[in-house]
Amino acid sequence: MKMGTTDKMLFYKKLAIKHLYFSGSLSSTDLSDLIKKSIPHTNKIIEVLTGDQWVEEKGFGPSSGGRRPSLYAIKPSMLYILSIAMDQFVTRIALMDMQNKQVMPVQKFDLPLKNNPNALGDLTAIIERFIKQSGVDSSRMAGIGIGMPGFVNPSEGVNYTHLGGQTGENIVRYISSRLQLPVFIDNDSSLIALAELRFGGAVGKKNVMVVNVGWGIGLGMILDGKMFRGNNGLAGEFSHIPLFLNNKLCNCGKSGCLETETSLSILVEKTRAGLQAGKISSLNSSDFHGNDLESNFDDMVAATRKGDKFCIELISEAAYHIGRGIAILIHLMNPELIILSGRGSLLGRILEVPVLQALNEHCIPRLGANTKLQVSSLGYDAELIGAAALVMENFETLISTNYAN
Repeated sequence: MKMGTTDKMLFYKKLAIKHLYFSGSLSSTDLSDLIKKSIPHTNKIIEVLTGDQWVEEKGFGPSSGGRRPSLYAIKPSMLYILSIAMDQFVTRIALMDMQNKQVMPVQKFDLPLKNNPNALGDLTAIIERFIKQSGVDSSRMAGIGIGMPGFVNPSEGVNYTHLGGQTGENIVRYISSRLQLPVFIDNDSSLIALAELRFGGAVGKKNVMVVNVGWGIGLGMILDGKMFRGNNGLAGEFSHIPLFLNNKLCNCGKSGCLETETSLSILVEKTRAGLQAGKISSLNSSDFHGNDLESNFDDMVAATRKGDKFCIELISEAAYHIGRGIAILIHLMNPELIILSGRGSLLGRILEVPVLQALNEHCIPRLGANTKLQVSSLGYDAELIGAAALVMENFETLISTNYAN
């Protein structure tokens, strides 16, 4: 259907807001290039957005020889995004402004996903309570972005592993119909990679592999400067590379997968077993809670930062094996950069050094020498940032006219 003049203006206003969100601030010339409209037309859009108090001037950009151009940015509090980061056990919710600042403390909820038929209803109720607590009217919310583990098909709105996807439940339709807000979902590792692409170490890079070190070992792929999700959104199951002959059953039903020796949940199990066997450590086995993986891992991080030899040895062994898996990625994909992200990035150099050792040992020198390795600067917030970015990636397509109208 052909858009009328009003619809066109609304579309380009949304498109301008989207690019200002991702760029922080832009000159009218730069914005013109991004939205592919003439500079006079772009100036008109900026004028309307400024008059409606959506956009403000933010100083001047660098000069290319003439007058320095004015820079424009979205006012942070004009629009909010509900950002949700899920893992197999815990769900985190944040309300983000247009500068990706958390405008109220992140809330955490215990929400186990495995064998939980009530998970989708529980998640929706949690989101609804959070919105009421925030005091922000829904007309000021761009939408809800949700990152989650499992086989997620974003275009179909289905998670084939969790949240009712096994029976065909459409997560997007279920939540949006109850909360009357746009909803977008994606795999947690893909959203971590999206955060790196838009705001982290992958900005301006072409080919990057983002490894999500968590309760599993996920992968988000950036190819030719764009997210790569595969044929139906399921690419990146790095956890399930069959790297070991250990006969350990993986969650996927196979044995010997990468995650059976390297996931953070396995690290916690190995730490608990070692403490019970009398390994010398600053950790106390009686305080190493049986089912509280989050607290257990946080204790491990604190111990490693104090130089706990037992924890460092366990982490180093797992990180080395992750590096073996990454060596395969480098041989297949020839990326310019590998980013270690997710919860495991809290380990910093303790994670990075053994991975680098494995790459030096297992990569063909000509390939490995041209691939850099770094720990994410976004840290554990990467999934929340990626979930917000997912909403704004789709912002100009949203039907509602509440935004910038």
